Amino acid sequence: MKQTDAQKNYEATRQAIAYVERRHATIEDYKRIGFKSGLEVHQQLKTKSKLFCRCPAGLYHANDDYDAEVIRHMRPTLSELGEYDGTALMEFKTRKNITYRLNNQSACTYEVDDTPPFPIDQQALDYAIEISLLSKLNIVGEVHITRKQYLDGSIPTGFQRTAILGVEGEIQLKNKKVRLIQLSIEEDSCREISDIGHSRVFKTDRLGMPLIETVTHPDMDTPDELAEAAEYIRFLNRSTGKVRTGMGAGREDVNVSCAGGSRVEIKGVAHNKWIPELSHNEAFRQWALLNIRKLIKDRGLKQNTWKLSHKEIGLSQPELLTPALRGKLNQGFQIMAINLPDLKGILSHFTQPGHLFADEIIHRLKVIACIERPNMTHSEELNPLLSNKHLKKIAAWLEAGKDDAQIILWGPPADIPTALETVEERLLMAFEGVPLETRKSFADGTTIFERVLPGSDRMYPDTDSAPIPLTVEYIDRLGKNLPMDIADRYRQLKDWGVPEDTWKYLLSKNMSPLIERISDKFSFSPKFIGTFIGHTFKNIEGKKELHKNFSYEKIYQLFRYINEKELIPGIAKFMMPMIYEFPDMQFSSVLTSIHFKQRSLSDILTPIEFLHEKFKENGAVPNSDSLINWLMGQVHQQAIGNVKLSDLRQKIRLKIKEKN
Repeated sequence: MKQTDAQKNYEATRQAIAYVERRHATIEDYKRIGFKSGLEVHQQLKTKSKLFCRCPAGLYHANDDYDAEVIRHMRPTLSELGEYDGTALMEFKTRKNITYRLNNQSACTYEVDDTPPFPIDQQALDYAIEISLLSKLNIVGEVHITRKQYLDGSIPTGFQRTAILGVEGEIQLKNKKVRLIQLSIEEDSCREISDIGHSRVFKTDRLGMPLIETVTHPDMDTPDELAEAAEYIRFLNRSTGKVRTGMGAGREDVNVSCAGGSRVEIKGVAHNKWIPELSHNEAFRQWALLNIRKLIKDRGLKQNTWKLSHKEIGLSQPELLTPALRGKLNQGFQIMAINLPDLKGILSHFTQPGHLFADEIIHRLKVIACIERPNMTHSEELNPLLSNKHLKKIAAWLEAGKDDAQIILWGPPADIPTALETVEERLLMAFEGVPLETRKSFADGTTIFERVLPGSDRMYPDTDSAPIPLTVEYIDRLGKNLPMDIADRYRQLKDWGVPEDTWKYLLSKNMSPLIERISDKFSFSPKFIGTFIGHTFKNIEGKKELHKNFSYEKIYQLFRYINEKELIPGIAKFMMPMIYEFPDMQFSSVLTSIHFKQRSLSDILTPIEFLHEKFKENGAVPNSDSLINWLMGQVHQQAIGNVKLSDLRQKIRLKIKEKN
């Protein structure tokens, strides 16, 4: 039996689907595969309390800082229509022991479902409705709290309380409008500490914090449009000043499909810069799975008649036990050899850069059967664990045909039945194309299976929470002081003449109101202030350690001081690094530290004639520009903060002209 050249097959199937790297991809490539994508943007609200209890929000703890542990075993419940959700059934199959670590400072009996919910936090509701209005959504007349099942253990109750606040809005990108489906308010989940085998550990400090979820229609036709929409919603949320920032405070779920594929959700993307690569690779992964379906169909295989077969490899088959497999037996694992009729070349089919179709099975074994990786090898490995000789022996023992492929998996005996079921289930899915699933993202732009995609059957009413009517007067009051629309902010920055390479930083930090405030109050150029913050301050922020007492208000205070002392605003470039590190230092002391002395223009110009003569004595070429540049360099330090450098240059030029 001839073995498959896995590397050659990987490259051939990559070419067969015409995969292109994102940096080389064109709009035509995305049209060819029918790229389609939407977003679910989650953003924590900056409230004092959690959403349905009065524990403090935003109080985080180390993994080992806890006062008690609670252990739970999750079980699915019927939906409102009497159906079980597929995700809940999958999670139940994992037989996980869920441990929660609770700290008394950030958790109470509500978190572990021993107390009914408190009334919804009013501050959170106000903030969420303001953002709904800013998103041009239609606000609901009455808020209805529902329960959304989560059996992955991320919420001790097994469900998340959530409510829709607004529907059918829109945001304006550079070249198109993107429709919004809805905005919901919900409680955040626990933070995972570990997930090994059948044991998963969480801490509850983040649990219950108010969170909004903005959901778009699948209106984005390229990865770049998708990233632009994610940034827009991020900027919109931050423009209110009422959301949390920092790692984990904002997270995106990216929904991707291709023509003939299915909606796949890339879960919890922490960095918007990852979105283009992730969505690009996911669309092509689906394109690859559709090609696998075609190959299977072309071979005449039928889903309802295709069957795999398996045998256990044990001590009674010493000729099959390589040192690697014998080591698995010594660990107490059971080893199963599986034959896949007529699927030769499928396991090594390209799916993502560096990923084969076999990886789709490997990751499901980790998630569903709870067998830690490495959990299997196969006959089409890029880096084989077993030699061709041993693979041939196993294939012969399985009575495999020349077009068959083989998988050898191992794990605790109790997990093997689930593992075999998982392998067969995923292979049968290949007959259909692209399974509906949620996937975990990585920085390199690839993803792995996380769980089955939840459906509507996981939703049901929360009988512990009464409906909340929203009056017209209440909504009108919240809508009176909304910040400027982000599209208008872009136009404003352009009108000010602020360099475009600063816009992303300024909007992500919500700096436009600060620029307005400084320029309006002290008549400084908004172009100068925006450039200073977007270039100089950003550079300082990226290089120096942040002092706990520093806030962006210090920038305003600095320019107020510069205005009061009638200094030239360029001095801020030299003062800001010290203020960032030592925000409690007096501004006058900062000036002393940078050796600043207040001088008049005439004082600065006094040594120009002497310096001119020195320039000539040194034998320098008497070029007008080189002379002026040299003289500027000599008096530059004394001029900073005292006179505009452009004015100084003009005065020096006139002085030299008069002398000549």
